[in-house]
Amino acid sequence: MPKNKFQDVIFTAIMAVAMVYGMIVYNVALNMRGITAGTFTAALHELPVMAPIAFILEYFVVGKIAKKLAFKVIRPDDRPQFITYAISICICCIMCPVMSLIATILFKEPGIGTWLQTWAMNFPMAILYQMFYCGPVVRLIFRFIFKETENIQ
Repeated sequence: MPKNKFQDVIFTAIMAVAMVYGMIVYNVALNMRGITAGTFTAALHELPVMAPIAFILEYFVVGKIAKKLAFKVIRPDDRPQFITYAISICICCIMCPVMSLIATILFKEPGIGTWLQTWAMNFPMAILYQMFYCGPVVRLIFRFIFKETENIQ
């Protein structure tokens, strides 16, 4: 979707904030044993720490690796939606364990068991949230911001 470096930075920033906030809300809800109005406020406290980390990881490292992995499974001439889905899944497969490790170190009692449990709890939610909610909404927002007039013939 992004057509240049500037658009790529904007898209990655929006996606990082949306994914990180959603996943923090999910983890706070797990810790609080449910969702309340306070869950969304509590999640805002971790966002300034985790969103920049996610942006830097995704933009400079994970995005490139995920594209290489995705194109081992799909071809460049496949439908654009399938390419988008494949890359999104590969990004989740890399980002989820890494971000779970970082969150475990920063906000939980560090340990391999805690990290594995955090990763196991986060992975299904991250994939589903990315594929069905966050990804489509962020792409819609991005298309709205960078409207292009298309010549329809």
